[in-house]
Amino acid sequence: MATAATKTAADREPRKRAGVTVLSTLTAWLTRPLASFHLLLAVFGLLTVFGLVMVLSASSVDSFNKDGSSYSVFVKQVMYCGAGLVLFYIALRVPVRLLRRYSLGLLAFCLGLLALVLIPGVGTELNGARSWFVVGGVSFQPVEFAKVAFALWGAHVLVTKRGLMTQYRHLLVPVVPAALLMFTLVMLQPDLGSTITLFVVLLALLWFAGAPLRLFGMMALGALTGGIMLAMIAEYRMARLTSFLDPASDPSGNGYQAMQALFALADGGLMGRGLGQGWSKWQYLPNVHNDYIFAVIGEELGFIGCAVVLMLYATTAYVGMRIAFRNTDPFIRLVAATLTTWLIGQAVINIGYVVGLLPTTGLPLPLISSGGSSVVTSMLVFGLLANFARHEPEAIAALRSLGPGRVGRLLRLPTPAPYRPPARRKTSRPVPKTRPGAKSAGASGTRRSGAQPRARGARSGPGSRAQTRGGHR
Repeated sequence: MATAATKTAADREPRKRAGVTVLSTLTAWLTRPLASFHLLLAVFGLLTVFGLVMVLSASSVDSFNKDGSSYSVFVKQVMYCGAGLVLFYIALRVPVRLLRRYSLGLLAFCLGLLALVLIPGVGTELNGARSWFVVGGVSFQPVEFAKVAFALWGAHVLVTKRGLMTQYRHLLVPVVPAALLMFTLVMLQPDLGSTITLFVVLLALLWFAGAPLRLFGMMALGALTGGIMLAMIAEYRMARLTSFLDPASDPSGNGYQAMQALFALADGGLMGRGLGQGWSKWQYLPNVHNDYIFAVIGEELGFIGCAVVLMLYATTAYVGMRIAFRNTDPFIRLVAATLTTWLIGQAVINIGYVVGLLPTTGLPLPLISSGGSSVVTSMLVFGLLANFARHEPEAIAALRSLGPGRVGRLLRLPTPAPYRPPARRKTSRPVPKTRPGAKSAGASGTRRSGAQPRARGARSGPGSRAQTRGGHR
């Protein structure tokens, strides 16, 4: 028995050493100045490639039935990714000061687009919502870009007012009225899913700006009340809510999509049926390559594939918050935390309604679902986060002393400028006013009549000190 126990302990010792070595190596790598930047690029590349592979697998049958080619949706997705890479590169290079300077113009432009898309003949109605512009056969949703513009402008306003956050009128105005205007324009399309994500952006802005907790309780109560009212107004929203509560009550009607998604996930098991071998894309599961692509991942790659996706999003959350907390610029901190919350929140909502934990909202899975506006905007957000990662103080010091590095030379990235807090204005002490006709002691050079000469070293009273200051000023 002693020999067996000794062998077991001896076998565990190398495993412990290997685990400690891996952990220490990872910790040492994370302490490098540009670790956040490189880690974000790695996650961005993995999510993009994984998304393209899954879109090709999930859309092949639907593409063949509609266009006679199994690659039509995939080719469009590649084109959208190309456009997204252009925006990613622009966001990676743009100076932070320009983001703040033109944030109001970007928001006003997006609000104008949200108003124009509601006009019949200008905006295009698809799936019961007038949310798209179609130009040259290419469609895009302005609300996706409005989320980024609102995050930039809201962060600029709240950072400018950061000394007044204890006053509700400065905390809520003008951010909340602008958000309500945007909510109204989006709900007129109508698009409840995008309204929810805009609400997530607003909550993240106020949370990371330091708003009191009681404000979030009131906002949550108002959002719950508004959601119930909107569900009661529209019949299809009420059908979604009732099918979420009991999808088996109408398995061939309102609960069909939720039930088929659960069947696909259950069919995958631990390892999945194999890439491209799923059955759900054969017209069993509607919107399989955009809204419900996570069900295809679970069916073809199993629990392991779903765990990989969750790990990639968890890494995105970690590196996004790491970038926010390691920066000294309050604008970068607020924007990075808000954009990270939005990305991860949208991923949680999508995965939540696929697995049956949330009602269906139609939100795509960032960088994985098929869809032009979603993937382009997600790449834009990753470009902004990568830009912010290069603005960490340690990263700026390393880039200035050691050069741009391999990635910086390859992409021809400029050296970021360090953050300099705004200089405080010096307030001059007010000059006491002199009574008309009165002469100061310093100007006349004589003492008042009847005043006794003061001995050297004697202390003067408050009245004489104030008179002396007033006179010599």
